[in-house]
Amino acid sequence: TLLSSLGLGTTLTFASSHWLLAWMGLEINTLAIIPLMAQHHHPRAVEATTKYFLTQATAAAMILFASTTNAWITGVWDMNSLSNPIASTMIIAALAHKIGLSPMHFWMPEVLQGLDLLTGLVLSTWQKLAPLALIIQTAQSIDPLLLTALGLMSTLLGGRGGLNQTQLRKILAYSSIAHMGWMIIVLQYAPQLTLLALLTYIFMTSAAFLTLKTSSATKIGTLATVWSKSPILTTTTALVLLSLGGLPPLTGFMPKWLILQELAKQSLPLVATTMALAALLSLYFYLRLCYAMTLTISPNTTASTTPWRVRTTQAPFPLALATVMALGLLPVT
Repeated sequence: TLLSSLGLGTTLTFASSHWLLAWMGLEINTLAIIPLMAQHHHPRAVEATTKYFLTQATAAAMILFASTTNAWITGVWDMNSLSNPIASTMIIAALAHKIGLSPMHFWMPEVLQGLDLLTGLVLSTWQKLAPLALIIQTAQSIDPLLLTALGLMSTLLGGRGGLNQTQLRKILAYSSIAHMGWMIIVLQYAPQLTLLALLTYIFMTSAAFLTLKTSSATKIGTLATVWSKSPILTTTTALVLLSLGGLPPLTGFMPKWLILQELAKQSLPLVATTMALAALLSLYFYLRLCYAMTLTISPNTTASTTPWRVRTTQAPFPLALATVMALGLLPVT
């Protein structure tokens, strides 16, 4: 029931051109994932669920308020008629809050840290779709400067926040914030690039989360002991992390390359340079993970305790598919 409601909420938002229906889809979506987040009854999970519920309810209330204001002034509930600047600014603020764009990103690492890896995967991929669809639909009526500021702040703070983390889920949360920034920055010039970036991000993040689930790793220290259990997985994971960082010839390079090209074409060299430098911040912590996984193997001694090895019950196909997509899609460009 919960999973179908999760799908239904997002689909409802996709299909709607009326603000009330879109809001309803977002609400169904939020309410469906809450029991999934709290299912382990761990205090951390319950705390994360509460934080998530409060932030999402606030954002939904803001969307409702802004669309009501817009309908009050213009007389229509249609999405394409966001003519009032106050309403459109409030809507983008609420939607940015929902997907965790900076400066409304503070809930994201905290919430992701309290969840298990599969729910975390749903939160950082599926839960982003509905708000992003709304942002794409309303992008033309939003102040371009505001979108650029949101994108730049998200990439910079997403890169900066992950630098001193040792928890893998928090690192993935900050990486998610940075990727969302890349999607938003190019939205007003080429929305199809936003969708491309979203697609590649989903593949790379799925590969990363499913790998961590297979090796049940949640800290950097645990990664150093994975190589002896599954050496091939270690190799592909290192590559997936570099793909997240956006290195050629891996998939992650494609959206970054095209987005920087588009920004340069729109004569925004300063923005493009800042984005490229912000990508270096993210690359640093991906390289830290790569270093921990592949360069600390024997004969070096690891400081971390070796975890007990249990057979994974996870189906291998999704991980294989996500990894292949995260490594080999660059020729599609």
